[in-house]
Amino acid sequence: SLHDALPILLADITQNLGKINLHGNRASSIVKSMLEHSRTSLGNAELTDLNALIDEYLLLSYHSFRAKDKSFNATMYKDFDQNAGKIKIVAQDFGRVVLKLFNNAFYAVNVAVGTKGSGYMPTVSVRTHRIPASTGERVEIRIKDNGTGIPEAIAAKVFQPFFTTKPTGQGTG
Repeated sequence: SLHDALPILLADITQNLGKINLHGNRASSIVKSMLEHSRTSLGNAELTDLNALIDEYLLLSYHSFRAKDKSFNATMYKDFDQNAGKIKIVAQDFGRVVLKLFNNAFYAVNVAVGTKGSGYMPTVSVRTHRIPASTGERVEIRIKDNGTGIPEAIAAKVFQPFFTTKPTGQGTG
């Protein structure tokens, strides 16, 4: 009867509303970050929590990639040095750089899915490490993927502005 089915229907509606809210908030976060990237930088360097910034852009990149391709999946490894602390950077400009690196990493592992066989596990890793030095401290950031790799002939061109090997509409380098 309808009376017996009502609690089940209400539970389904509640669960669906939760999913709608979650994905709506995720989309809002992605749009907000994209709008921040489109603004011209004022060049004001501020003390910024490096690990939090990198983590935010890693997740932004992953979720925006999944928004375009629901079947995409990758394992993410994060190894953040808790001593990395805050560093003085222009967060928007720096964020754009790491976002590009993460986007390229996810693109490379996605392309590799079709070429590396059934045992392949797409993986993107990021590591921060504070290095004390006599000339001043620095933080090393390593972003690594197990995707298709960069052929030697192309590696020399990667620092040319707008150089890309991606098909039209997939990125500007």
